[in-house]
Amino acid sequence: MKKHASLQIRMRMNKNRFSARVTVAAGFLLLCAAPGLTRAQGSPPRPPQTHKASPAARPKNDAQPTDDFAGLKYTDDQKEKIDQIHQDMKSRMDLVVKDEKLSPDQKEAMLEGYRRLERGQVFKLLTPEQQREVRKKISARRAAEQEKKKKPSLPK
Repeated sequence: MKKHASLQIRMRMNKNRFSARVTVAAGFLLLCAAPGLTRAQGSPPRPPQTHKASPAARPKNDAQPTDDFAGLKYTDDQKEKIDQIHQDMKSRMDLVVKDEKLSPDQKEAMLEGYRRLERGQVFKLLTPEQQREVRKKISARRAAEQEKKKKPSLPK
């Protein structure tokens, strides 16, 4: 009889422990859900604020980037792969432009990153001779930019 009674007591204690754990878990869930519920009942959602930087804060890139790949003769296979890269990047860039969550500066940074990625992928498709030609154009352009920076502008 004692064994039977102690077994019943132990089962009741296990049930109590289990129900206490369930109660604690439910309390945590309620605490986690409460902020979301109160926000849902509040005022209507406000449109996201866009942070507009002043024109003076942005670096000025008036000149279009030069096409270092201009003048290269591509094979049909290269043309096909380059077109695929352009289409892929265009779809990615369109998504960035349409994304309302990004600030203008964030959009510009992402677009520039995609442009660099695109140029890198196209460069990998080139033959070694084409790559040398592109490198020559890049180094000539950079040298010209350095010369331009070294020359002091004449006062007007």
